[in-house]
Amino acid sequence: MDFISIGIQFALLIIGFVLLIKGSDFFVDGASSVASILKIPTLIVGLTIVAFGTSAPEAAVSITSSLSGSNALALSNVIGSNLFNMLLIIGLCALLNELKIGREVLNLDLPFLVILTGILTAFILLGWNISRIEGIILLILIIAYVTYLVYNARKSKESQIVEKPKMSLLRSIIYIVCGVAGIIIGADFVVDSASYIAMAFGMSETLVGLTIVAMGTSLPELATSLTALKKDENQLIIGNVIGSNIFNISLVLGASSAISPIAINPNMLVDIVLMFGVTILFFIFGKTQDKYDKKEGFVLVALFVAYMAFAILRN
Repeated sequence: MDFISIGIQFALLIIGFVLLIKGSDFFVDGASSVASILKIPTLIVGLTIVAFGTSAPEAAVSITSSLSGSNALALSNVIGSNLFNMLLIIGLCALLNELKIGREVLNLDLPFLVILTGILTAFILLGWNISRIEGIILLILIIAYVTYLVYNARKSKESQIVEKPKMSLLRSIIYIVCGVAGIIIGADFVVDSASYIAMAFGMSETLVGLTIVAMGTSLPELATSLTALKKDENQLIIGNVIGSNIFNISLVLGASSAISPIAINPNMLVDIVLMFGVTILFFIFGKTQDKYDKKEGFVLVALFVAYMAFAILRN
């Protein structure tokens, strides 16, 4: 085993994650500034640009994987990220501080996430793949969802608030270009390095996607949630996780499968069904008390630890 080459690949993997995360930050800052210059309300920006920005690493890695033929990495990245978001991020935050859930999230966003995850699971179980047509259906669903959010938001008083531009138009465009470049280059580094490491250690692409890549691409959600927890902004934490999971399934897998149909490895059946089961449990926990408390946080974190142990031992 060539340890020097493996060390270089690990370094490139870390550089790739840094480029993905900083690229996402630059993209969101630049796009938000352009939106402010164009007088687009802050709330609309949050529902669209920021929501997409936190899912940009998953999107970049999964789409790059599809283009390079590493479809196992594309699907496992989304499954791993969604489980990471629900089990570890919400679980950890709930252990540290009780998370109350807003009425709109309970009545719209959480049910939509359950339905969307159910549709994805059905697509996979019925055909053992995610076809181009199914990918396009997922993309139509995210367009409909975001359109409804924007329409609903425009009716509220908050939608009238427009944030002052943080930078000039030229600087905003530079931020957007640099951000997109960072996301693309970072995704290439992550996919290539993760694939190399998987082969070098005899690991499957699925395991690498479910663990290393999923955690790495979920760092923006984790950082955003921990920062929001310090500021006692519970709604931001829950909205960030649910929004990210919705974008991961509909936009990330939708775009990836529309580019190249994703064949499903039978070994991933457990992971797919588990993601659906955890999403239902996540919904039940939220619906029963309108909050996530310490007991539920403990259960979620324990499930994450158990799943990671299972994923590693299975390999």
